[in-house]
Amino acid sequence: MLPITLLMLVLHAGAIAALFVFSWPAVLSAVVLYWLIGGLGVGIGYHRLLTHRSFKVSKPVEYALTVLGTLALQGGPIWWVVTHRLHHASTDGIDDPHSPRNGRWWSHMGWILHGYTLRHDISNAEQYAPELARDRFQVWMTRYHLVPPVLFGVALFAFGGLPFLMWGLFAGVTLLLHTTWMVNSVTHIWGRRRFETRDDSRNTWWVALLTFGEGWHNNHHAFPATARPGFAWYEVDVNWWCIRAMQMAGLASAVRLTGVDAKATAVNDAG
Repeated sequence: MLPITLLMLVLHAGAIAALFVFSWPAVLSAVVLYWLIGGLGVGIGYHRLLTHRSFKVSKPVEYALTVLGTLALQGGPIWWVVTHRLHHASTDGIDDPHSPRNGRWWSHMGWILHGYTLRHDISNAEQYAPELARDRFQVWMTRYHLVPPVLFGVALFAFGGLPFLMWGLFAGVTLLLHTTWMVNSVTHIWGRRRFETRDDSRNTWWVALLTFGEGWHNNHHAFPATARPGFAWYEVDVNWWCIRAMQMAGLASAVRLTGVDAKATAVNDAG
């Protein structure tokens, strides 16, 4: 679809342009924002909380994580959740929104350029995301999901001028888009399979590093509801560490651990 294609072109052009306004403070701020938006907003907020409900938080915390998620320019929360739940319902099957079996380019970016997520009407979300469809804030954020990124861009420009805008928004968000899409494409093509799931999911360590733990994708598909897909000590899962910290601080409760990860957590706690 033309609007999405134009948005992608602008973002990528802005990311390249950021190289011409290089500033170490701007780059460092982009690194921090990459974690806040990609780790807390997308990985923890959109994915592990809203989609899989692997833990519980208060509404103010849920809404704060949702706003952070919208800054990633990956669509509103209901669209994101519905798409991902469809992915799990038919992983690498006919109805999978972004399976590499339909083409590697399609799984990485093609489905976005065709406006797949925009096909989910909020009025029809009751089937796949009923709890979000009944939440006025989540409905509002889905309808006006571009408002936070625009305000975010204005704030970056006001704070640090053009370098902060180009690095914090254009370069950082563009990189985050691709690393998130790698979970859809790369981790269904390359990597190791610990569990014999019915799909092509794989654990890809370097994608896990780029996405703060989302690259342990075979583990995730074997136990979708777990808050900790990084089972082994060497499977770095920063998003799990953050959830654990939130739990210890009293911000998260009812943290769901299943099978292997529950045992690993118990061992770490004992140590």
